Amino acid sequence: MEYKTINYTKKDGIATVTLNRPASMNALNTQVFGELQHIFSRTETDDDVKVVVITGSEKFFAAGADIMELANIATPLDVQRYARLSREVFRQIEAAEKPLIAAVSGFALGGGCELTLVCDLRIVSESAVFGLPEIKIGVLPGGGGTQRLPRLVGTTKAKELLYTGDNIDAQEALRIGLVNKVVPVEKLPEETYALAKKIAARPAAAVKMIKLAVDGGINLDIKSAIAYEARCFEILFSTYDQQEGMKAFREKRKAVFKGR
Repeated sequence: MEYKTINYTKKDGIATVTLNRPASMNALNTQVFGELQHIFSRTETDDDVKVVVITGSEKFFAAGADIMELANIATPLDVQRYARLSREVFRQIEAAEKPLIAAVSGFALGGGCELTLVCDLRIVSESAVFGLPEIKIGVLPGGGGTQRLPRLVGTTKAKELLYTGDNIDAQEALRIGLVNKVVPVEKLPEETYALAKKIAARPAAAVKMIKLAVDGGINLDIKSAIAYEARCFEILFSTYDQQEGMKAFREKRKAVFKGR
């Protein structure tokens, strides 16, 4: 498939998906969602990919939904079709087994902010700006923002941001727990790559099981969640990397993981 709204590169087990609609500040439209759907199906089945990074440009990650496309939606049925696609793609990305890092510089608003919410980690530049401004045009976030944001920052802060539609800067995003780290603009690619490379070097099965344990357990009661964690823990004892990791520890040497 030829991509027209994203760029894709792969190096050292790290796949980088770059949003590329500069004329519209990387606004998300049907074509972007279709291409994201395709590329994440591709990375999920590529054994050479250990970590996926999604990013935009220095001035904007993604400025939200494409208002020009939304303006042509006339009925609730049309809205349902459009919103279903965004929800399906966001859920596909969120459910991916491989760790996903959002590298954010500039604006991440509306659907752009929601796209960062489905990522596992968020490394951002000092210029990053987050917001869910949908209230200002009489709607609410339609890509999971009302559900994922409270789970990350707490209900009270999420409601404030959703009710007002106000933007927050990188430092405030860090303070409320929305992002993992804030770095200088020029350091964002380097810092993101360093984190991705560190994760890619870890045993892939264990990384996968950690993600499953966290994401699968978060909505369970604590007893069920701990039981789920126990199953994930037990499964890892059937892997080569677990045996190699413990053998290397006993022999006081660096483990050589093979991703199996």
